Amino acid sequence: MTMSQEEVSKLRHLMEFEATRTEPPLAWPRTPDIPAGRYVDPRFFALEQEHVWRKSWLLAAHIDEVPEPGCFMLWENTGQPIVITHAEDGQINAFYNTCSHRGAPVVTQPSGKKKRLTCAYHGWSYDHSGALCAIRDPEDFHDLDLSQRGLQPVRCERFGNLIFVNLDPQAMTLLEWLGPIADEWEEFQFHNCRLAARHIFDLDCNWKIAMEANTEVYHVRSIHPTTVAPILDDRRNVNTLYANGHGRMVAPTPAGKSSLEAVAAPPDIAQIDGVGEIGRTCTQSYGLFPNYVSPLSQFAIPPILFWPNGINKCRMETWTMAPAWKEGMKPNLWTENDGASLCQVLLEDTQFGEKIQKSMESLGFKGVPLSYQEARIYHWNEAADRMIGIDNIPEELRVAQVIGEEWIYPNDPRLEQMA
Repeated sequence: MTMSQEEVSKLRHLMEFEATRTEPPLAWPRTPDIPAGRYVDPRFFALEQEHVWRKSWLLAAHIDEVPEPGCFMLWENTGQPIVITHAEDGQINAFYNTCSHRGAPVVTQPSGKKKRLTCAYHGWSYDHSGALCAIRDPEDFHDLDLSQRGLQPVRCERFGNLIFVNLDPQAMTLLEWLGPIADEWEEFQFHNCRLAARHIFDLDCNWKIAMEANTEVYHVRSIHPTTVAPILDDRRNVNTLYANGHGRMVAPTPAGKSSLEAVAAPPDIAQIDGVGEIGRTCTQSYGLFPNYVSPLSQFAIPPILFWPNGINKCRMETWTMAPAWKEGMKPNLWTENDGASLCQVLLEDTQFGEKIQKSMESLGFKGVPLSYQEARIYHWNEAADRMIGIDNIPEELRVAQVIGEEWIYPNDPRLEQMA
């Protein structure tokens, strides 16, 4: 379903509101500084590990990576050993890669296709639905109930061709987690988009430093003067906040510039049918809590994911998905030469990460005063504290909960001010 004309009109009016305002909107709260320790304090890093990464829906795979029954792949981006499988009944499943006998991995290859997942230690074998099918020397066990010894499941759900996992058995469903974003994404046909590229790059900074560079346009004129700035009208950018810490930005392409130029897409690349006016004429980018950032257009779905690899190191994962492409024309929005290096825009975004980390570790760094343009960063931090549990966080590391429900979509006080 394409974005309604009413919603398009509302966004266009909000763009002009943003372009002409001389101060933050009247109802926008004063946001206190983000405490410095959220980037450098081992206590906060440990709280993120325990709560944020174990309770959130995380993009793990694309159906193209486990396309047929019997296919499997390892996924360990959160430090937990997980195997994703394609079962005979067509279901995509996820399990801890831990044999229920002595804890050895049942899969050691990064990916492949097998009829059974068999532990190389003692030969216990499982099907792709996680059931224990056979054990060696069963006569040596007293009353071992195989039906109770299957692989431990991990929550696993799909949105189109994307496969998400969640380590929390009690978590809300993926569609509940996405909320209205699921409807907004219908026009981009996630169920038709194939995986063209997926690469990982190691960065020497806290993962939030790298991610936050992709969740605001305040830096565009400084960091991207010749790449992004000419094709993105940052003063007409409209931020939208959603429940569960998600956010969206929509910024128009300046007059005289082409949206084709904005994504550097070949003119004959297959396009996603049904993408509406905003997707074709604006930079429309979503941030899914906690670590997913992606612009969307008629040409591609290119998520960037950020994973902690220590308190001052992270991994940036770049994806490109598209409906179809010709031989030799595989789209790859974020890298050069199929992952040999990052593209110019991401090099600009990541060039200061290590230097920022060192500055943040200094005694001179006390906290981050965020502008209204950086609203999505503050919104993310509020959501993180609620997920962790505010009382679990040392007082000096908390953020104040100042953004009220009146700012959570579909609510928007700017509309009242415009009226």
